[in-house]
Order: sequence, then structure tokens, then C-alpha cells
Amino acid sequence: MIEGLKVIAFDADDTLWSNEPLFREAERKVADKLSEYGDFQYISDELYKIEFKNMEDYGFGAKAYTLSMIENAIKLSGGKVTADQIIYIIESGREILHNPATPLPGVVETLEALRSDGRYTLALLTKGELDVQEKKIERSGLGKYFSHIDIVSNKSQKEYLGLCSFLGIGPESLMMVGNSFKSDIEPVLQLGGWGVHIPAEMLWKLEHTEEYDHHRLFKVATFPEILDILL
Repeated sequence: MIEGLKVIAFDADDTLWSNEPLFREAERKVADKLSEYGDFQYISDELYKIEFKNMEDYGFGAKAYTLSMIENAIKLSGGKVTADQIIYIIESGREILHNPATPLPGVVETLEALRSDGRYTLALLTKGELDVQEKKIERSGLGKYFSHIDIVSNKSQKEYLGLCSFLGIGPESLMMVGNSFKSDIEPVLQLGGWGVHIPAEMLWKLEHTEEYDHHRLFKVATFPEILDILL
């Protein structure tokens, strides 16, 4: 047990349920559909540039990703992309939106154990499009475990301080659990809080960053290992 720890906050996508593989599958399928304009690596690299450029205007999520894929197709084809190819891109993006958000192994049992123990307030902090994230949370059936759910456009120190202010705690009383070191872990460590890093099988390129050890950081391979730290 960590002295003074009061709130455990959880990331959603690729921490509570799988999400990134759906993006990568869409990317692969669309690249195959656009293969006349380049190989997979070229199409992927160009898409990444467009995603990065569009982030300030579109933010994160499947809808933003779909718009970037369409823009990439138009650019790569010199405006010759067909209506059939555009529709295919849109449908590929729609499949991402329909993520069933099935909880990853051990998630339900772990959250149930933490809630039953009653030692900590459980919160959910996820970034993305409000309606999309709300629907995934509903489909997952996990909303009942959290006293507070916050959907934000970004995860920086500002958002974590806002969470702490709302819950009436200092950052030193917060632990964040997530798969992204860049978004879920580092900002909280920098504020004086705690982190539990659960690396996912896949990580979005824009979430890549240098990782490091820290005395307030735990790294685990599976979700249920959280209980070994907290209970």
C-alpha cells in the first residue's frame, strides 16, 4: 500500500479494451485498396505526416483518422482517387467506431476487487471524441466501476491537474494506469503522482516517446498485477 494514495485513474483505449489494432487493420486494408499509388510503407509514412499536420484541427480518434486517410488518398493519387475507394476508406473508419470495447483479460475482476476493497476512488480519464468514447464505455459495461469519468481532447499536466482539482486531491495522491508512457504516465510523474505502465501490443506512432525508470513508477505485463501494488 502506498501512503497517501487516494485516487486510481485509468486510461481506456488499449488499457481497458483493445483499440489500436483496429486502426492498424484499417490502415492495412486502405493501403491495399490504394496499392496502385505506392507500397504499404510509403502510404503509411505519408498518412502519418498528414495525421500530425491535422491533429491541431481534428484532434484524436476514428473520425479524425478517417479524414486524414481520405486526404492522404487524394494527395497520393493526385486527385484521381475514385468514389469507390473513398467509400471504402469511410467504411474502414466506421469499423473502428464500432469497436465492441470488450474488456481485456482480468480487467473486470481487477476493477471489481478494487471497488470492493473501497480503499481508493476509481476514475476514468480518456482522450478522444466525446460521443465515440461515451459509446465505447457504455458497450464495455465498465462505467459502473468509476466514481468519475472524464473525456478530454488531450492528456497533459493541465488535464491531470484538472482531475485532481475536481476530486479535491493533490497530484501526490493520484496514480494513473495506462498503456502510453507519453500520455498516461509521464505527465503524472512530473506532477509528483504515481504511474502504472501496462505496455500494449501496439502503440500509435504519435504516442512514442523515450521511457525511463522512476521511483514512483511501476511497470507490469498484465492488468491484474495492479492488485499486487495496491492491495
